[in-house]
Amino acid sequence: MKNLLIVLSGPSGVGKGTIVKKLLQKGGFALSVSCTTRLPRAGEREGESYFFISKEQFEQKIDCGGFLEYSNHFENYYGTPRDFVEKQLEKTDVVLEIEVDGALQVKKSNPKALLIMILPPSEEELKARLLKRGSENEQTIARRISRMQYEISKKDSYDYTVVNDDLERAVEEILKIIANKKGDIK
Repeated sequence: MKNLLIVLSGPSGVGKGTIVKKLLQKGGFALSVSCTTRLPRAGEREGESYFFISKEQFEQKIDCGGFLEYSNHFENYYGTPRDFVEKQLEKTDVVLEIEVDGALQVKKSNPKALLIMILPPSEEELKARLLKRGSENEQTIARRISRMQYEISKKDSYDYTVVNDDLERAVEEILKIIANKKGDIK
């Protein structure tokens, strides 16, 4: 079967990045690299962290349909480059780790994309995870909790939801979903 475009999203702190790392370690997946108009941060590498492009280049790509999805946050654009993803899909399954609105844009233009929402065991557990990070203040955590409620309200637009209450179990569940979608499990 043709390679899959797999979109993972969910609230901040739910463990999306950790799940994606585990999937990549298991092999058979490529991670999409997004474009952004923001400046690189320390340690970020062109073509690995992001493709760093100018606002003018980004807007030209928008005009010619060059993104599967894109958004503007804090006066910077972020988007998934269509050509990069399509080239990767020729070789392997591709994982996108993007926010909910972007995921729904991808599904609209690519109905065969597999959308999986990662959910926390509870709002309280998510708040505890965000506090444990130690990287956000109470106000930021409150905004992330509010955003979580919006994101979870979109779960019925996804093909599957997976609760990340146990990392290894969640990864295995995602792998089974992907295998089922590809028709590998009989």
